[in-house]
Amino acid sequence: MSTANTFCDAGTRRLPRMKIVGESDLPRIHQASIELLETTGVEFEHEKALEIFKAHGARVDGKRVFIPGAMAETAMAQAPSVYRHEARNPENSVTIGDGIAPHPNVGCVFVEDLDRGKRPGVLEDYANFQKMSQASDICKLTGATPIAPSDVEASERALYMLHETIRHTDKPLIGSCTVAKKAEESLNLVEMVFGKDFMRDHYCVGVSTNPLSPLKYATETLDTIIAYAGRRQPVYLLPCAMAGVTSPMTLFGSIVQQNTEVLAGNALIQLISPGSPVVYCPASTMADMRTAICAYSPPEQFLINSTCLQMAIDFYRIPTRIMAGMTDSKEPDIQAGFETMQNMLMGLASGGHMVEQVFGVLDAIMTISYEKFVIDEEMMSRVIRICEGVDTSDAQMSLDVMKEVGPGGSYLSHPDTYARFKDQWLPTLSCWTSYDKWESSGKESILTRANRRVKEILASRPEMMISTELDNDLKTYMESVRGE
Repeated sequence: MSTANTFCDAGTRRLPRMKIVGESDLPRIHQASIELLETTGVEFEHEKALEIFKAHGARVDGKRVFIPGAMAETAMAQAPSVYRHEARNPENSVTIGDGIAPHPNVGCVFVEDLDRGKRPGVLEDYANFQKMSQASDICKLTGATPIAPSDVEASERALYMLHETIRHTDKPLIGSCTVAKKAEESLNLVEMVFGKDFMRDHYCVGVSTNPLSPLKYATETLDTIIAYAGRRQPVYLLPCAMAGVTSPMTLFGSIVQQNTEVLAGNALIQLISPGSPVVYCPASTMADMRTAICAYSPPEQFLINSTCLQMAIDFYRIPTRIMAGMTDSKEPDIQAGFETMQNMLMGLASGGHMVEQVFGVLDAIMTISYEKFVIDEEMMSRVIRICEGVDTSDAQMSLDVMKEVGPGGSYLSHPDTYARFKDQWLPTLSCWTSYDKWESSGKESILTRANRRVKEILASRPEMMISTELDNDLKTYMESVRGE
């Protein structure tokens, strides 16, 4: 059964949001962030960024910028609370900031499946995951970096990945953080698809950018921010601090630092392009202090990030994105299942709008699994259905039906049941049959069923979803800028 009906569009999310801290704590977090911006400052390793801040009256000492509270607050007020992310197919455009919009993962290096095991990902794998994202009823945006293709030079990956996304999808696009020239070339590639005039007034491609915690923005990140903000395209600000290593050991301290880093990045974006879309993307976690390595499934992760979702939604009123499908498990086992479900439930119940790291992630976002991709689709559809909550309208009370059936009756053959049963949520991979039927059918595991499903999806996808003429134009452009 298709899971399309489980997508929470605007107005269908009925489940009350889970909130971690009290309303009175939100202004305290904000004021502490302003104090850090004004007295400690944030480092920006980019001459143009420093010049922009200077030109607007911020004090700059070397690479450190001391951002006035009024500047940061004005910038947060300028960021829109919702925006429309346009797709090449207008029917696939999505409103960001209202509803739930999952998208492909960011950051995996290895890929695995039942047939070939774990291996470095290549461009073919990247294209496959774009095809699967396009085929998915749950995935609402495409692109990003579900796998970094090892067979493409690192300097050229941003363009090659974007090209494969354009070839195989017609959903909204997400680009890649890269150096200034490649960021501009990526935007040029998108412009070739949508047209310059269209892109000038529409939001056609977003991009994830990471502060370098604590309280720093690196050159390549700023290259990307400046390029995308300069074209008024959405920028996702994604602090990835580790409590105990790159942020304070206390949860509250990590919350304040993460919020400060978002405020600093947004200040730059709004100085470049007032009113440009920004997405608040809390993505911090705890370090495993036994080894000082990053852990992506501790309960504390969402105590930090869900609080920051509260800041974004209730205090600043801007769109959010949350990482919500991570696991530290090395294979799609029971640990992967309970850690992924914990993170999905917490991320969506806390109100995340955009949702990432939800399709196939393993091993702390080092590996993506083909089979877990489709398993996670079902898991995400379960959580989205929970977020839809209960329709409490009079028509849904079924009082008249209960009166008709009466004591001891059966609803199985009642016309109301026939009229409504197709709206029931059903799994795509989970086995709900009897044990005897499962046994007689070969005792297939969910991984075996998922492996078959992946092959069916990829076999059914078209060679590409753009014209040969446009594809040739994109290739010609990429070749003309290759290595520059």
